[in-house]
Amino acid sequence: MAFVDRIKYDAPSDDAIAWKYPSESIRLGAQLIVHQSQEAVFFRGGQALDTFGPGTHTLKTGNLPLLARLVGLPFGGLTPFTAEVWFVNRTVKRDLVWGTQGPVQVIDPKYRVPVSVRAFGRWGFRIMDARSFLVQIVGTQVATAGADFVAAERVAAYFAGEIAQRLTDALARYFVEREVSVFEVGARLNELSGFVAGDVAKEFERFGIEVVNFNVERASIPEEEQARFQEILARRMEIEQVSQAQVGHAYTTMRTFDTLEKAAENEGGAAGQLLGAGLGLGVGIGSGVPIGQKVGGVLQVDPETSSPPAGPEEKLRALKRMLDEGLIDQEDFDRKKQAVLDEI
Repeated sequence: MAFVDRIKYDAPSDDAIAWKYPSESIRLGAQLIVHQSQEAVFFRGGQALDTFGPGTHTLKTGNLPLLARLVGLPFGGLTPFTAEVWFVNRTVKRDLVWGTQGPVQVIDPKYRVPVSVRAFGRWGFRIMDARSFLVQIVGTQVATAGADFVAAERVAAYFAGEIAQRLTDALARYFVEREVSVFEVGARLNELSGFVAGDVAKEFERFGIEVVNFNVERASIPEEEQARFQEILARRMEIEQVSQAQVGHAYTTMRTFDTLEKAAENEGGAAGQLLGAGLGLGVGIGSGVPIGQKVGGVLQVDPETSSPPAGPEEKLRALKRMLDEGLIDQEDFDRKKQAVLDEI
């Protein structure tokens, strides 16, 4: 068995993330050469032991304390031993693509409609903790691929499911916490990218990986859902426009109540005499059309044309006027408005 005297790895391309030195027969006194942006980790029996940064290292028991204790290497001499040496490339890997495998279901916080969202983008990473990365990721990758190296694409594929899961959770929270409509997300991609990146980065840290960039480049909604939303929005806008156009009706009704009240206080007027005679507004209107018409004549209000609103448009107009006049607050308005819309 030949024992190596020099151990190093000259990567043919920057795509390789981790590579195992082909020989496991090593002797004390051998030279270990670790290039810039590399880190070397010694393994024995599947256990990660001593780690070396950039530079030229002469292997000896003094800088292999964990391995020497495990193997029982004596001090001095050129004692042979067996171990695996893995080199880890710590350069930044960018322009890796990601995308949701299926649509993410969210409830639009502004329009209260369910929407399916798909997102796509790019991300980049680098290895920060070579030992943690090798122990948790490389063992699985090598076993499944049957190779002695791990490429950046395989790392990205390994984490594709993790990214999709984190993205699903982050998207749902983003729309709710920031109160942003799904249909407005195209103008907020930078903000969304930062929000999602925070969740993704935390998960990768425990694998010894730093996420250096994570961008949401596109978020899309199925065409059929866009068409359905446009239809719903058009109907709501139509109702709102009709409501605004006819608030005058509710205003006239409320001003009539004020006029009646003032007339009752004026004992000298015709209306004051009628109301002061014991009829009252409620009694007068409830007693039949003739009395109602007489009161309407005095006040120049036609009871037949002042009938209460019956349809949803009339109800919404009255509600809007009551809100503008301060007779109800915003909470009451929203609740009553929703009740009217639910009847449509």
